[in-house]
Amino acid sequence: MTNHGFEPHEAAFASKLNWLRAGVLGANDGIVSVAALVVGVAAATTDPGVILLTATAALVAGAISMALGEYVSVSSQRDSEIALIAKERTELAEEPEAELLELAGIYASKGLSAETAHKVAVELTAHDALRAHLEAELNISGEHLTNPLHAALSSAIAFVVGAAIPLATILLSPVEWRIGATFISVLVALALTGGLGAYIGGSQMPRAILRVTIGGAAALAITFGIGKLIGGTVL
Repeated sequence: MTNHGFEPHEAAFASKLNWLRAGVLGANDGIVSVAALVVGVAAATTDPGVILLTATAALVAGAISMALGEYVSVSSQRDSEIALIAKERTELAEEPEAELLELAGIYASKGLSAETAHKVAVELTAHDALRAHLEAELNISGEHLTNPLHAALSSAIAFVVGAAIPLATILLSPVEWRIGATFISVLVALALTGGLGAYIGGSQMPRAILRVTIGGAAALAITFGIGKLIGGTVL
């Protein structure tokens, strides 16, 4: 028997993947943004109070920003889906024959013979006309719409979890090891989130891991340089 691997076919599972992806992105953003900030500050000062205050402010602001952004984005998507469902329901009520022909045409365009496509359209319409049209025409499900609250909450929590990694590392490490330890912990965490994101999306893991770790390392190096430059002149 052929092993097809990770193939999420069900609409319910696809909906879960939406907030799971949001969580991975939130964690990645939390790691990079807070790590870059605390490394930049740590390059300018060794005062743990300043570092903690700066990182905490960044963590809270970032989590709220991620949650709001995800909520607005997914809410817009959900509103569009609801509008499309309402439009399709109206068309089925007012022009059932035309909609049947349209559905048959969709299956014919996928390679079925005209006779088979018509038979499939008739049977699916008899079973659940609205669902058949939503899945064939719009690739959405009326039962499993995107949930903005799930996406927002997942993104915010993931951001906090991701941000906690560099925050804990830089505060718990000895002064002389702070920046180096933070670099290492951040790159390891980014590799994990990059690999998880690639696995969820079905893409190549090595490429995704390399891309996200290089980007994170560049962000840390830039803010470290800025912290050294500005900190040496104003502190």
